[in-house]
Amino acid sequence: MLSFAVLLTVHNRKQGTLNCLKKLYQQEGLNSIFTIDTYLVDDGSTDGTSAAIRKNFPDINIIPGDGNLYWNRGMHLAWNVAHKAGEFDYFFWLNDDTMLYPNCINTLLESARIHQNEAIIVGTTQSLLHPSRRVTYGGRDINNNMIIPNGTLQECRRFNGNIVLIPQYVFDRVGYNDAFYHHSWGDFDYGLRASKFGIHSFIAPEILGSCERNPGLPIWCDPQKSIQQRIKHFNKPTGARITEAFIFEHRYYGLHKACYNYVIIILKLLFPKRWA
Repeated sequence: MLSFAVLLTVHNRKQGTLNCLKKLYQQEGLNSIFTIDTYLVDDGSTDGTSAAIRKNFPDINIIPGDGNLYWNRGMHLAWNVAHKAGEFDYFFWLNDDTMLYPNCINTLLESARIHQNEAIIVGTTQSLLHPSRRVTYGGRDINNNMIIPNGTLQECRRFNGNIVLIPQYVFDRVGYNDAFYHHSWGDFDYGLRASKFGIHSFIAPEILGSCERNPGLPIWCDPQKSIQQRIKHFNKPTGARITEAFIFEHRYYGLHKACYNYVIIILKLLFPKRWA
């Protein structure tokens, strides 16, 4: 039987987190084809998330955070704890705002086997609220455009961390996500870093879950907000994180693009109406 370590970071979305976990534990093939051990970082929730998880899913490993980890560093912590706990065939990234379809893990497994478990397999999500059920998160091409599932495995250059299957073979070569990044960038960085080790990433042939996009513009570049409000949110972990953005661009796209995008971010902060 195959073993999965499921990795999540959550914060103050109690009901959404419970719904996500319910879908996870309703996966087809659970306990017949594969087993799962879930390592969940509760990053300082104040809405009773941990207590609700213990009540409804007592076997989940809850790792407390102080509220300053955010997504990427929370995932790094969850992965460290999982890796030290034992040997797993796969590590599975999951966002708690993502609702898995029942065949998700089986589809990921079938896709991974095609590449001898030596590639990253990414799941695509869609919006259930949008009239066209548009694709929301998943794998992206070299120009950062979302790749739409078409029934075949398609290679992607970088990906969102909502649904990601990482075989042990990949982890042995690439390691953890980079804790230098606070909230975002860590998922994009992982896919691009993996490619430097000769590891390919593919999106699964079909949509594997639902997840709604974050509504509206970030506060730091929202023209409806005052300059004081924009500056306040600019360097928050969920803000622009301009230094992290610069390092990311420099690592993978060179100094020229890193400098160019650095300037663009500043202009978006100062003159958001021109970029909205």
